[in-house]
Amino acid sequence: MIDLKKLQLEVFQNKLDKWFNTTNIDMEFNLLNWELAEAFEAYHKDTWNVWEELADVAIFLLWLSEMLWVNLEEEVVKKIEINKNRKYKKSWKWHVKV
Repeated sequence: MIDLKKLQLEVFQNKLDKWFNTTNIDMEFNLLNWELAEAFEAYHKDTWNVWEELADVAIFLLWLSEMLWVNLEEEVVKKIEINKNRKYKKSWKWHVKV
């Protein structure tokens, strides 16, 4: 099993070692969005680097989680349990929470 908290700390240390932003959370949300858009573009262009772009999304998410003092692993486990018990109804276009 992957230890997300350990990965969060590794990503955090790498950012510190390279003097990246450690305080501007708004900027990090925007960069995460940018990385997700790059992954979307790579997917639609059917390029080989979609996997690398998805990895960048994960890295930015881990970094942002650490900046916000969120244990992402714990939150993901909690959210998976919530989603297991959530009920949906199907609308004409997508699923809607009940």
